[in-house]
Amino acid sequence: MSKADIGLIGLAVMGENLVLNMESHGFTVAVYNRTTSKVDDFINGRAKGKNIIGTHSLEELVSNLKKPRKVMLMVKAGKPVDDFIEALIPLLEQGDIIIDGGNSNFQDTIRRTKYVEEKGLFFIGTGVSGGEEGALKGPSIMPGGSPKAWEYVKPIFQSIAAKVEGGSPCCDWVGENGAGHFVKMVHNGIEYGDMQLICETYQIMKDLLGLSYDEMHQIFKEWNEGELESYLIEITRDILAYKDTDGQPLVEKILDTAGQKGTGKWTVIASMEAGVPLTLIGEAVYARSLSALKEERVEASKIISGPKPKFEGDKKQFINDLMHALYASKIISYAQGFMLMREAAKDYGWNLNYGGIALMWRGGCIIRSKFLGKIKEAYDKNPDLSNLILDPFFKEKVESSQESWRRVVTTAISNGIWAPALSTALNFFDGYRHERLPANLLQAQRDYFGAHTYERVDRPRGEFFHTNWTGHGGTTSSTTYNV
Repeated sequence: MSKADIGLIGLAVMGENLVLNMESHGFTVAVYNRTTSKVDDFINGRAKGKNIIGTHSLEELVSNLKKPRKVMLMVKAGKPVDDFIEALIPLLEQGDIIIDGGNSNFQDTIRRTKYVEEKGLFFIGTGVSGGEEGALKGPSIMPGGSPKAWEYVKPIFQSIAAKVEGGSPCCDWVGENGAGHFVKMVHNGIEYGDMQLICETYQIMKDLLGLSYDEMHQIFKEWNEGELESYLIEITRDILAYKDTDGQPLVEKILDTAGQKGTGKWTVIASMEAGVPLTLIGEAVYARSLSALKEERVEASKIISGPKPKFEGDKKQFINDLMHALYASKIISYAQGFMLMREAAKDYGWNLNYGGIALMWRGGCIIRSKFLGKIKEAYDKNPDLSNLILDPFFKEKVESSQESWRRVVTTAISNGIWAPALSTALNFFDGYRHERLPANLLQAQRDYFGAHTYERVDRPRGEFFHTNWTGHGGTTSSTTYNV
């Protein structure tokens, strides 16, 4: 057998499926796994008869690769990635490429790119989204790192990526060092937001409207045929129809404590460091944390009471309101995600193509939807768009959804239904559209107790003032600092 086009380390679910995807597109792949029995099982099982070379050591893996050698890591984020990089460097030559395809923190990817380049090699940190099915049939791939490496991996990555209208691959070069993993992190943050919004909508339907699972299934089925068409709406439709062996809805029997792998949390931390109000994704992360307090919530439910949900309006109309509220909130979630990417691009010197990112997310990934095509159009029309809700299409959608959105949020709150993401999305919208917010009072308070100074509306920006509010304070002001 001839030498392989690429090597892959890590034969867990994503790794195996990516290998099979590459092979099905005409590439020969060499594989290695630290537990070598997994290599033998794979070669004698799913990879049998295919152009896949099983290896039992890193030396054997590297010796089976065409130059420049390309080695892709699909291992657990963190120390395992660093350990494999250290083990691979002595075996590789100048111009060879190490690719990290895991869910690594973008700061680690910035560090690793610099380190690997100092050794005369190239490094790519790439986000891969789409889960098990996406990895096998076509994921969304978001590569960043050493720009010179892109030409060597581009044919492989773009061949195996999902394709959308006109055959465009959901994969393109994102930017230098940690840009690819940053964009994947934001994708995952938006995924947290999308999922939380859908879950709140489901809870309102169930606990307030008293809809059956079959009725909810039908509603999500209809929504998936309209503007809300997306992978997450589609799987929600299917989940709501799925029955356990006793004929009851399986989802009712699943414990209501949500897990997380950390990418949503990283997104919120990055937003705090950048001073970007990622309120919806923040609420989605905290919602999972609150769900994890299951035992506490069970006890609290016996002690604390609230309003008993009671809906007396037109259910059909309210379901329509829910659709508009979900759509408008989704716009806010994406608007916030793109705000964070714009700020990061400034901070890290990345030249991000926002329309291209929307296209990469259009297929293959977990947040894929019809909606992303509209985001691509918005940034194609105006690459310097400061906020998605200022684009004419999205502005009209949010404004026309307002009445429905407000009805849903106020009805949920007055009936004691938990809806943090739907609520915070509306709050962000109301804050963003206000010319004047009460931060003037906040600045006065800060200056009063800490002499932190303030700017004035009747003076140019950048001039700072301090007032001796009590008459017995000093004139010395504290160092000025901003968000």
